[in-house]
Amino acid sequence: MKRKKPDSNGNIIAGTTAILIVSLILICVFVVGSLNYIQNSNINSEANDNFKYIIEDYSRNLEVLAGQSISEATEKVYNGLPVWNSEDQIKKNLNRHLDEKNKEYKDKYDIDLSSETISVEPTDSPWHVLFKVKLNGKKGCESFSHVIERNASIEGLRDPLPVAKLTIASGIMAYDNKIHYKTALSAYMLLHNFDSPESYIEATAPLIIKKCPYDPYVHHGDPGVLKDCLDSGYFHESADGSCYLCRLEGKGKCPHYGMEVFIQTHTPLNNESLSCSDHVVFADHYNGKKIDPDDWDSLILDSSHRKKYGLRGNESY
Repeated sequence: MKRKKPDSNGNIIAGTTAILIVSLILICVFVVGSLNYIQNSNINSEANDNFKYIIEDYSRNLEVLAGQSISEATEKVYNGLPVWNSEDQIKKNLNRHLDEKNKEYKDKYDIDLSSETISVEPTDSPWHVLFKVKLNGKKGCESFSHVIERNASIEGLRDPLPVAKLTIASGIMAYDNKIHYKTALSAYMLLHNFDSPESYIEATAPLIIKKCPYDPYVHHGDPGVLKDCLDSGYFHESADGSCYLCRLEGKGKCPHYGMEVFIQTHTPLNNESLSCSDHVVFADHYNGKKIDPDDWDSLILDSSHRKKYGLRGNESY
């Protein structure tokens, strides 16, 4: 009996079919795996974007909370309580706000946050205070740990220096957006044996920090500029003046880049007395004369400040 030869064509077909089946299976596995990868990637990307949004939103809030913390330190001064170390006081205020904000974000976003104010510092601009906050965050697989830096503006806050220096007990008052010295400043000058303390009876100064827009300052000698500056209550940059943090501590001058403001007298006296820049009155103590001897409201200024502000004398303002 003869044995049949294997059908080579059949073997080829069977082999080809097997290869196709295996290929299809591999393709299916690849497609399914790819779809799962894409889906997981989208989920991870969405989670990552959400985490970034939360951190960025928190960081934006820091500037507002920092401003509130400075304002609370100023409120303490106006309530008659001394601020011996403004940086520590503001750090305590901000850390309290941050703790509240961390709890809020936990409830709202289910994110674990911890924060600590590292420093509160003056900057090369007297109109801003620099805050550095260490922030740690964790949500699911996402985490964040970084020192965030933000500048908080002090414009719009009350000037703490007059009250911090003289204290509420002196009789100094704040209303109508002005500091009203009453007899407090003249009593301070009398106590320290400065010339003509009576010249500063009922003197006034701006209450709210507002940056003077007339730059360079020599334009104060132009017609109408000094009057607008005094009426608007503008403050000016000064390397001799004190920064806001030091003003909270009652310091008329400090090593940082600061500001100065005019203390305006309202008497008919023409006596030589302290030049009316606040850092001179509260720290440097040198004399000046009225710009216009015939004007009750004329500023008392020394020659260097007259030069700085372009005031030659007898300006009509």
